Amino acid sequence: MLDESLAGLKVRSGGTYLDGTAGGGGHSAAICAMLGRGGWLVSVDKDESAVARTKEVRDGLGHPARWDVVKGDFADMRAICGGLGVAGLDGVLLDLGVSSEHLDDGARGFSYGADAPLDMRMDRGGGVTAADVVNGYDEGRLASVIRRYGEEAWAGRIASFICAQRAVRPIATTGELVRVIDMAVPAAVRHRKGVHPARRTFQAIRMEVNGELEALGKGLEAAVDLLLEGGRICVVTFHSLEDRAVKDRFRKGANPCVCPAEAPICVCGIEPSLKVVNARPITASERELAENRRARSAKLRVAERLPRGAITHKGG
Repeated sequence: MLDESLAGLKVRSGGTYLDGTAGGGGHSAAICAMLGRGGWLVSVDKDESAVARTKEVRDGLGHPARWDVVKGDFADMRAICGGLGVAGLDGVLLDLGVSSEHLDDGARGFSYGADAPLDMRMDRGGGVTAADVVNGYDEGRLASVIRRYGEEAWAGRIASFICAQRAVRPIATTGELVRVIDMAVPAAVRHRKGVHPARRTFQAIRMEVNGELEALGKGLEAAVDLLLEGGRICVVTFHSLEDRAVKDRFRKGANPCVCPAEAPICVCGIEPSLKVVNARPITASERELAENRRARSAKLRVAERLPRGAITHKGG
């Protein structure tokens, strides 16, 4: 959703922007090309491979704007910006979830279509792996992760089958995990056209390994604080949990009032920080869907930073 994201950001020449999920550098390059002299782009990714790819893109292009590429988590954007001397931002872009590069590199363990070690870490510098979650969490905790992050109806049964299998020997690869899930999910569900039975469980484990929802919450708060008046935040999500979190945060920023419902105007003094730009999420175009099936679940939400001290009537 490159075109839609750029339109949502309203990139202005000479502005300062942050791409919190640099990935392959495509979105960052497009933003940088619009900045011109005096502009500043900070591209952030916690995956060292993504950082390397983005630096290659940056170094291969001629551009007058400043472009910093940083290995880090967008949840820490306050510290990242502070370290670079960025006082405020005209725009923030977050393109969430697993990238095509992650899925296409079967050795990373993100894909249920390839047999590889259970890893799923976006930052391979440390932290728990998918194997740690699958083989180390007790059955109740494992079921809770699969149910919460995967919204999987068969979470309890899948967790039970995983625990039974690992009691025989640890589950070491994605292929082994897929086979266990296949056994756990009833045939009538398993054979539904177009829905892989392991998709939701893999999503859940990946989100647990990388702390994705927690990072999103911190990142949204930091972005709202860093945005300058009129600055915009654009967030592309790929499943309902992410989209709900973004929608709720934008709604809270636009209408933080805690006055009684019968009060005609806001008197609580809690200032709105955001204006929601698109009440309904923007989805991928037919052209993009024809070129990229993975865009079918993408949703873009955009909000704009209001002036500090803005007071609005209730509901606005």
